[in-house]
Amino acid sequence: MRRGASAGGRRPRLLIMVKQPRPGRVKTRLGRGIGKSEATWWFRHAVARTIRALSRDPRWEAMLLVSPDAAVHARDWAALGGAGLRRLGQGGGDLGARMAKGLRDAPPGPVLLMGGDIPGVTPAHVAAAFRALEGAEALFAPADDGGFWMVGLKRGGRSAPRALFRACRWSTEHALADAEASAAPLRLVRGAVMQDVDDAADLLALRRRHRRGSPPRV
Repeated sequence: MRRGASAGGRRPRLLIMVKQPRPGRVKTRLGRGIGKSEATWWFRHAVARTIRALSRDPRWEAMLLVSPDAAVHARDWAALGGAGLRRLGQGGGDLGARMAKGLRDAPPGPVLLMGGDIPGVTPAHVAAAFRALEGAEALFAPADDGGFWMVGLKRGGRSAPRALFRACRWSTEHALADAEASAAPLRLVRGAVMQDVDDAADLLALRRRHRRGSPPRV
């Protein structure tokens, strides 16, 4: 198999889920702790780092899953390193509905969907997740708060399950378990555990870990 091709001859897709970086629209829980402007600044830099780190790898095609839909053609994405990347609107509904739509809107074949502001994520994490999907039908990569930072399907597009992410208790320690239950009866595998940054306590913990020189968990 040539580098970057799936068994069907297509490159797998990596969907990076992003919101237009506007104060009060992004990282609202973090903003309550450190201020809206500071939270937006952190978000912009985290998203730019993620896009630049993951979008140039020839093993997959990176695409942006954008909110709101009206911002698909906004200039923000070029400033964040997303110039030239295909962009899709997230649509409406809760987080689960928007993720499910993204997975269904993706071209057929292996697809991963992840948050755009995950600290420490590298191409090695993405490559490992695609390898894991070779022996499973769905992947969930846990966050250390009971949620998850990445989800993947061996067959995206119209093959994505319609019931995926229904009845999930978002922003709780049950989110991962609920999402995995919604994927039944697909064969599941788990990816690497990473830290998500939702509030000021998460950001403080991240900074402490960086001061200690702890490497990202893989």
